[in-house]
Amino acid sequence: MENNEGIEKTGAQLVCINNHDLIVTIVKKGKAETVLKASKAAGAEGGTVIYGRGAGIRETSTIMGIPVEPEKEIILTIILKDLTSKVMNAIIEAVNLHKPGSGVIFALELKNVAGICHLIENI
Repeated sequence: MENNEGIEKTGAQLVCINNHDLIVTIVKKGKAETVLKASKAAGAEGGTVIYGRGAGIRETSTIMGIPVEPEKEIILTIILKDLTSKVMNAIIEAVNLHKPGSGVIFALELKNVAGICHLIENI
């Protein structure tokens, strides 16, 4: 059964349908905390940090002739669609993503989400 809020109730499960986006932010190691603080201040509930390494054209550097692989932090933030632009702009400003080589941010539309539907009021 689906109500007008885009929440489907199936037994004990709640699945949010087409209400959320996933903001993916990729920044240099050490910047994840700044991203999380900015996103929370703009209305996000939190985020998940994953560690990775860069392989882009701006990612090659060496120390004494030895190649160094840059470490990255990937922050995943599930957000209500209404807040996506506000949160993205807050992150862009907080970590200077408008400058080349500072990182990347993008949003993906999520079709179904479970586990956070309790955050939506008036279910």
